[in-house]
Amino acid sequence: MKREKLRVGMIGGGKDAFIGAVHRLGLNMDGQIELCCGALSEHPDVARESGRMLYLPEDRIYTSYEEMIKKERELPEDRRMHFVSIVTPNFVHFAPAMMALEHGFHVVIEKPMVFSLDEAKQLQQKVNETGLLLCLTHTYTGYPMVKQARQMVAEGAFGKIRKVYVEYPQGWLSRLTEREGNAQAAWRTDPSKSGKSGCMGDIGTHAANLAEYITGLKISKICADLNTVVEGRRLDDDGALLLKFDNGASGVLIASQVAAGEENALKIKVYGEKGGLEWHQQEPNTMLVKWLDAPTQMYRTGSGYMGDYAKHNTRTPAGHPEGYLEAFANHYKNFAQTLQAKLNNEVPSKESLDFPTVEDGVRGMAFIDNVVASAQSEQKWWDFQV
Repeated sequence: MKREKLRVGMIGGGKDAFIGAVHRLGLNMDGQIELCCGALSEHPDVARESGRMLYLPEDRIYTSYEEMIKKERELPEDRRMHFVSIVTPNFVHFAPAMMALEHGFHVVIEKPMVFSLDEAKQLQQKVNETGLLLCLTHTYTGYPMVKQARQMVAEGAFGKIRKVYVEYPQGWLSRLTEREGNAQAAWRTDPSKSGKSGCMGDIGTHAANLAEYITGLKISKICADLNTVVEGRRLDDDGALLLKFDNGASGVLIASQVAAGEENALKIKVYGEKGGLEWHQQEPNTMLVKWLDAPTQMYRTGSGYMGDYAKHNTRTPAGHPEGYLEAFANHYKNFAQTLQAKLNNEVPSKESLDFPTVEDGVRGMAFIDNVVASAQSEQKWWDFQV
């Protein structure tokens, strides 16, 4: 049986790029993956400098993703990369992902998956055609306590789910920082780069994905209100949705990037017939479990009573915090274990298969389309269409 460290080529994520560094920390954490090459910037000088800073071989530092994918494909199988990690802004996701798949490479990609729903469906079709793997790094479903929440709901601990509250307030766009030299703000508020939605596309998609992941339900109807609070901004920076799920449950989703003073205060509450749960991303190792006829319990990451999925995604004993970087690493770990199994004609474990896929990417793009359409419509309830 041949086992080797998986090799990844990174697209984007050069020096001073926040998310690229996060991905590299995540993929390195479990020793299953190594960065072997990269096209780290659209600017050749920056691409070369960034590659040298990461000690990549000179002949594996590329100045475009096209060059990287073509030249890597020409290398012997025991040297070429196994997959690409795409960490560019979302308007530069589709072309490199499609090209990678067409050349036989698996894909890890930042969210939102692409720029439009049409692109998402094309990518889904290509993944299905090739049988290759695609992992979408919806960070927050990688936390151990989120895995625990999903398993408890799936096992019926709370009975039929009736109500979901999910909110994601941030404050970093409370001013017109896109015109003050903030590069992250500039592309996220530019419709030619971010797409048809700002706040809902950027963080509302995280909230929707988290709600569907934990509950195992699908959003079926929405009633959306989008706002552009900061004068001069071209996309929404605030919004709220009423939700209906496919089992009849109702919900509320709130996302805002003008909640001055907030950091990344993603939180979710889920209620069923027998009780419910509450989880806050800024205190990720704790989950409150509330019962109709018993005292509230506090679940803690790393404890012996956690379920199989949470244990599989936990690295340290109880009381040692695991957070954002580990959540990224969990997606990479599970993707890597699934890919290793695929390369060796083995069946991956159910825990390894638990990472976001192209289907989550399609639903994320559909969420954006449906939210914008609902907000522009006079119709109270908008049927969620994919």
